[in-house]
Amino acid sequence: MRLLHTADWHLGRLFHNLSLLDDQRHVLDQLIEIIDRENVDAVLIAGDIYDRSVPPAAAVTLLDEVLHALCEERKLPVIMISGNHDGAERLRFGARHLRKAGLHILSDLVDFVTPVTLTIKGAEMDVFGIPYADPEHVRSQFNVEVRDFDSAHRYLVERIEEQRHPTRPCILMSHCFVDGGSASDSERPLTLGGAESVAWEPMQGFDYVALGHLHGPQYRGGEHIRYSGSLLKYSFSEASQRKGVTLVDIDASGVTKIEQIPLIPSREVRVLEGKIDALIAEGRTDANADDYLLVRLTDRHAILDPMGKLREVYPNVLHIEKPGMLDAQGNQQLDRERLKFSALDMFSDFFAQTSGEPMTGQQAEAISELIGELSRDEEVQG
Repeated sequence: MRLLHTADWHLGRLFHNLSLLDDQRHVLDQLIEIIDRENVDAVLIAGDIYDRSVPPAAAVTLLDEVLHALCEERKLPVIMISGNHDGAERLRFGARHLRKAGLHILSDLVDFVTPVTLTIKGAEMDVFGIPYADPEHVRSQFNVEVRDFDSAHRYLVERIEEQRHPTRPCILMSHCFVDGGSASDSERPLTLGGAESVAWEPMQGFDYVALGHLHGPQYRGGEHIRYSGSLLKYSFSEASQRKGVTLVDIDASGVTKIEQIPLIPSREVRVLEGKIDALIAEGRTDANADDYLLVRLTDRHAILDPMGKLREVYPNVLHIEKPGMLDAQGNQQLDRERLKFSALDMFSDFFAQTSGEPMTGQQAEAISELIGELSRDEEVQG
């Protein structure tokens, strides 16, 4: 049978206060096309379906449309677990009734040892799901002493191992931070203090482990313990990542093939670096000028309204950095060369940017005299 593993949809996400709902709809349409083209038999969604526990109505509508296309129109089984961004109780509303339609929502930790058994093409396979749960939740739910995320997750995995069928292939789904994984800026920390990672070794014996939480496609400990990654790039730290979904072929002997299939966004997330005049010139002929951009300006002088100027050619500039105005240590202090500028130099720079032409000699002389008078007044008052 062929499975599609996806995660971290974050429906309703804002990117620098800009809604990504249309961008998410664009790649979800592609996901459905991949399912049709690749003859997928079941879909696994490993958490963070929504971006927050109380999602906007439009995000709920989009999820309803996608699940209708998968479960009702294509009669595909869909198994999803809740992530740390999801409200587990809200996500599983109606879950008992939706099982009849092929939608299995695993967000109640009480049921984590009960598998979803799929029968496809005459073969059976068990899928266990561990929804996101912090150590305190595990401790109180099962009256067991666990110290941290790793010991809590290890306890849950070992309990599942005890329930495994001796002959059926077994899939584990979990929303967690596996030790050594590569994180990005858009992932919300699971805990304050950094003790949030879990070991991959307890999961080694499953035929496939469908992970969620980390947004970059990657695997830990073995190719079968894998993050599919998020649908879209949700921070500029993800600019170099290639987003997609994971196809998994599995038979009675286990996994036979794993393949990452790319998703093409309607707008890319990019980082541009250079002087503002050169970037504006490039933007006039850039075929992808509509992308979401972070611009890192290397100019070492003050620039009047750089965002407005850049958005004339790049309408979706979302953030500007000016490392040229920082010291070598990045302490966000004006560099020494800039501090040595005289008041006349700074006013001349400002005048040229606002008027479009440099000051005349007579204007410069008048401003110089005015600056001198102001300086003398300050000395007298001091």
